[in-house]
Amino acid sequence: MAPPLEISIPTTSLHTPTDNNSNPTGKPYTLYNITLRLPLRSFVVQKRYSEFAALHETLTRLVGAPPPAPLPPKSWFRSTVSSPELTEQRRAGLERYLRAIAEPPDRRWRDTPAWRAFLNLPPSAGGGGGGVGSSSVSGFSVEGRIPAIGLRDANLAAASDPATWVDLNKEMKTELSAARAALARKEHATSDPEAREAEAQARKALIKAGSLMGPLEEGLRVMKESGRLGGGEFTRRRDAVEAAKYEKGLLDQLAASLAARGLSGGGGDAGRGEQGESDKAKLIGSRRPAGRTLGAPPPETEETRELDNEGLLRRQKLVVEEQDERVNLLGAAVRKLHQLGTAIEGEVAHQNSLLDQANDAADSLHRKLGVANRRVKNL
Repeated sequence: MAPPLEISIPTTSLHTPTDNNSNPTGKPYTLYNITLRLPLRSFVVQKRYSEFAALHETLTRLVGAPPPAPLPPKSWFRSTVSSPELTEQRRAGLERYLRAIAEPPDRRWRDTPAWRAFLNLPPSAGGGGGGVGSSSVSGFSVEGRIPAIGLRDANLAAASDPATWVDLNKEMKTELSAARAALARKEHATSDPEAREAEAQARKALIKAGSLMGPLEEGLRVMKESGRLGGGEFTRRRDAVEAAKYEKGLLDQLAASLAARGLSGGGGDAGRGEQGESDKAKLIGSRRPAGRTLGAPPPETEETRELDNEGLLRRQKLVVEEQDERVNLLGAAVRKLHQLGTAIEGEVAHQNSLLDQANDAADSLHRKLGVANRRVKNL
């Protein structure tokens, strides 16, 4: 059985409609950032309160009964745009509303097409709407068929959460890998249609990767300002984005170089073959800026794989600072333990002296009892 859908509304966004020239075209309104966590990825869907109200009416009509939890009421005198308290109350109420549909055993509301359409989930096979991770249609998992985040506002909402930021970054790296593989196929293509198809796939992947880099950087800024990301983790993620931007630049250069060579005609003489090998060695083979040049390459880890020399040095300095801070904390703890040990030693000595006094008093009392017993016998 598929696992239940993990759903939450961690944040909200204020959105103002604009035209192509960024001029406001309507009143601002609140968007609720619905985060859906699946076994292999997470994504964000943004909805207005009016869309929740429409979903509630549709589910009630289709099922014949309202969902288990009530929909937060509409406020006629206050607006979420100007009232943070109302925004938080409604966010929490809408989160309870969605979880009451997604988590209980009663599947009637979440088995409807309206529920899946509201969350941008693909239609289920055989009506199973409670879990998403393991159902499949024609060999493709439902999770794999979930559309990628395409709206910039939704990307920003996803990148502003530490967990979904990782999923968005993973998606960007997947697109860069796809672009690299497509350019390699174009390099070794044996026909023009095959080369054109590979070039189109590479450009599509590069465009999508580029569209994710801006939200990832903006999300890091938002998380740092809100205190949701520590200094070390912020530095690591920022360096990973910088390395990805550098790699995308190299792949853009390679794509332009291969396109120019294709326009210059044909694909088989030795001069162009040598240039192709040079391009491939320089661009495809270089996954990050200049590598480490001194000594044997150290073993890579998840934290250092995407860092260049400068990023690695910053990471090392940060680790040393963290270790120094931990040593200082450990030293303070040791000093406190020493003080406690000294105090305990003094207390034990004091208790021993009291015990000695008690023993002396007991001996004195024993002697007095002996004298009293002898006097009683003499009477």
